[in-house]
Amino acid sequence: MGAALCLLSAACFGAMAVFGKLAYDAGVSPTALLLVRFGLAAVLLGLVLLTRPGLRGAAPGGGRPATRRGRVVAVAVGLGAIGYATQASLYFSALELMDASLLALILYTYPVLVTVAAVLLGRDRLSPRRGAALVAASGGTLLVLLGAGGAGFHPLGALLAFAAAVTYTVYILVSDTVVHRLAPVALSALVMTGAAGTLGARALVTGGVDLSFGWRGWFWLAAIAVISTVVAMLAFFAGLKRTGPSTAAILSTFEPVVTAALATLTLGEALTPAQLAGGALVLASVAVLQLRPGGARARERTPGHPARAGLTEPTPASR
Repeated sequence: MGAALCLLSAACFGAMAVFGKLAYDAGVSPTALLLVRFGLAAVLLGLVLLTRPGLRGAAPGGGRPATRRGRVVAVAVGLGAIGYATQASLYFSALELMDASLLALILYTYPVLVTVAAVLLGRDRLSPRRGAALVAASGGTLLVLLGAGGAGFHPLGALLAFAAAVTYTVYILVSDTVVHRLAPVALSALVMTGAAGTLGARALVTGGVDLSFGWRGWFWLAAIAVISTVVAMLAFFAGLKRTGPSTAAILSTFEPVVTAALATLTLGEALTPAQLAGGALVLASVAVLQLRPGGARARERTPGHPARAGLTEPTPASR
């Protein structure tokens, strides 16, 4: 179930690039896209929590002191206000300067960054099987994206794209410290609220956002908010809770495969043999991850396993 949720999340996120291109064609600016995306997502998740109280889960921190419960909530809001808002802003700023395929290639260095960081922090271990899956997923992603042909290179765009990858790496690792303490819907709502707050404040300081585009723009923004944000976030947090950060990051490499396929269907882009081979490699990495012995899966879910280390109690590193 954890792997399926991560793949669903990757598919929803993969659709965002196509939705974004269609929104830009309808006159939506990157600033408006980000503000409406996070603002609408926060409202939708808030409505879900109001109508379905059972999805709120246990109170953060259970019976722990209110200061610790407040710390968990603060970390969740900070994930959106600092992490997600920054990553999304860097990504769409880079997209204005460079081709989407090269941008995605640079961004998808983050599974390697997550795996290496998790190992160095002692929160995960790089088993031979996981290492093979990582190599297969990364190689498949390279084939999928490089198979698109020549992509324009822009130094500043490349720097922004790598900064987005680093920011997303930190975001995933910090998310793993709170995902076990908050229900996925509640955590997603707090993250979206934090991101919307940051972007709203920035809009006020910079003189506002142009929302005069037509219904087509609003339609694609709604698709981004509902499919590529709300559903994608809920599936990601639920999957991360079951798999751990490294596995979730590796499975997320399915995203560019989805992007390439949707671009073929909606934008008339053809998949090359190299891209098809890359997609097969990414899917093979998913199979490798799922072929682990049952005992290994059970150990990864125990509090003493490296993938769970540091998660049973709040630590000073938890922001």
